[in-house]
Amino acid sequence: MRRVIIMGAAGRDFHNFNVFFRNNAEFKVICFTATQIPNIEDRLYPKALAGKGYPQGIPIMPEKKISRLIVGHRVDVVVFAYSDISHTYVMNKASEVMAAGADFWLLGPKSSTIRSKRKVVSICAARTGSGKSQTTRRVCELLQKNGLKTSIIRHPMPYGNLKEQIVQKFSTLEDLDKHRCTIEEREEYEPHIMRGNTVFAGVDYGLILKRAERISDIIVWDGGNNDLPFYEPDLHIVVVDPFRAGDEITYHPGETNVRMADVVLINKIDTAPRSGIELLKKNIAKINDDAIILEAASPTSVDRPELIKGKKVVVIEDGPTLTHGGMSFGAGIVAAKKYHARQIVDPKQYAIGSIKEAYARYPQIGPLIPALGYGRKQIKELESSINNTPADSIVMATPVDLRKFTKLNKPAAKIDYELEERTGPSLEKILCQYLKIHTK
Repeated sequence: MRRVIIMGAAGRDFHNFNVFFRNNAEFKVICFTATQIPNIEDRLYPKALAGKGYPQGIPIMPEKKISRLIVGHRVDVVVFAYSDISHTYVMNKASEVMAAGADFWLLGPKSSTIRSKRKVVSICAARTGSGKSQTTRRVCELLQKNGLKTSIIRHPMPYGNLKEQIVQKFSTLEDLDKHRCTIEEREEYEPHIMRGNTVFAGVDYGLILKRAERISDIIVWDGGNNDLPFYEPDLHIVVVDPFRAGDEITYHPGETNVRMADVVLINKIDTAPRSGIELLKKNIAKINDDAIILEAASPTSVDRPELIKGKKVVVIEDGPTLTHGGMSFGAGIVAAKKYHARQIVDPKQYAIGSIKEAYARYPQIGPLIPALGYGRKQIKELESSINNTPADSIVMATPVDLRKFTKLNKPAAKIDYELEERTGPSLEKILCQYLKIHTK
């Protein structure tokens, strides 16, 4: 029996275990390691999920201990199982693992995808923050227009009690409170719920799929980070970002997504430099010249433009896009300039706690506040950082309205953005072709 450690971030790692290792007598998983997301280590993958081969569950340890864990437990294989990192980073980890004496593995689609009884559309990306969420919303809109019942299955974010998060269903806003969702979870689930869609997520994606299949004609996989789909897709759509042109061939597993794609959607063409768009096209052609190329925009709208024009504003952006997504700005900065803010106040000197620490860890972040909220303490630190910043108003470019669970001392203009197709075949035509459906 080969001894295994799975390196992860509370997502792909658990899925790989459930699908490949849980009932595999050739392997014994010694532990998971955790990184990328705060406060997800020093937990236990519970017996209820781990199965009969693990009566005590499986410990989750900090990744920084990986070399000592390999040596101390005589580990044979380390499986790398998280995403949105550079190829160089992956090979640095491989070098660390091999130097400690273990083999270094990546599980591909054949070992980690589940086949559904329903048709599956997967929407993934080359990098976090490319525009996958609005693409998913557009796909659902088109499928429902043609009379099809859809369920969205979202890439996992189980940062709490894993036993309570085995299968989660979100159909109402009350469900978000019931499951004690973080800001990051709310940002992904709430926009779908507001449109009348049901979202499934959790830990065991075999059980989740069975639940979703009962009420769905089509399964829509809404991928997280730039991870690969957990289900075998009938149509694989991958969103790429011209502001980060080049990352689609230098990030893992974003490059794999682009190579696998049936459709590559180049987003943000209304705001990105043309040079980035052309470089993307060149790189896509090199690695997947069979892919259908679409160009799209994600234009911003604002509910209260008078709170931006001529005002000193503090901008709040989607957290993951600015942290491990590597962006220096997002839709909020774009909107502040579009609607003629007098000044964008740099909030860095007013930030506290983990928000202040994020600027040190991710120095590329521009004059804005990343909306990080993985727990109550961090939400309070986010609230204080916003309130400490001297400004007339807030430009809130997060998918979820932060005013619902923070007490802010300034009025806020809420920014929204939806996908707008520009060039190439229509998404509706592509969906009908690949899924063999008839348009209404």
